[in-house]
Amino acid sequence: MTAHPDAPRSRRERPAKPALTRAGIVATAVEIMRVEGLGKVTMRRLAQELDTGPASLYVYVRNTAELHAAILDELLGAVEAPPAGGDWRERLEGVLTSYTAVLFRHRGLAKAALVARPRGEHYLRLIETLLALLDEGGVPPGQAAWGVDLLLQYATATAAEHSPADEAADAREEWDALAGALRDASDRTHPHVARLAGELVSGRPEERISWGFRTLINGILGTPVPVDGAQG
Repeated sequence: MTAHPDAPRSRRERPAKPALTRAGIVATAVEIMRVEGLGKVTMRRLAQELDTGPASLYVYVRNTAELHAAILDELLGAVEAPPAGGDWRERLEGVLTSYTAVLFRHRGLAKAALVARPRGEHYLRLIETLLALLDEGGVPPGQAAWGVDLLLQYATATAAEHSPADEAADAREEWDALAGALRDASDRTHPHVARLAGELVSGRPEERISWGFRTLINGILGTPVPVDGAQG
């Protein structure tokens, strides 16, 4: 006897769902982010995509914050490795620029990265690369350790400030309003602002980012950490 087409299928007839893995969960979360944005990457949305219950995911990922950190670590695999030769400062800046570009390409991720705490293989590889380049440049261990944190903070904050989500018309208007306020500053009450109004908003974004990296790298090289903080 032929079953009615609307009759519910037996569980035995349904294809078996693939087993959950942390790698599979993170890969699915990355795809949701690419299509719908990071704000849509929640445990509930992820469970829906994987055809499971949210409780099943907590075995692999404790919460949304850890999930976002895992997404960040996955995308850090796209950070370009430095070339084998050349000036260590330029190679270090290149890695940091690539890191910034990865965050810039993914809407919302840069701002989440300000508080995310990735700890996967790609993040460890990035830290190892930065430390190796600082060591190549003769930066003392303590300064290198503190310097990596400073460099990544600057890169992350820069990407967050200039993320594509902020390129809407209202953001342009806000920037123009700020530039106008600086230009209109009175040289009597705000003489330094009035004198440097043009310079405060000058330069292309990539020029300012590069200058910031070079300033930090040179500062890290020449600024010892406090004695109590030096472990190297």
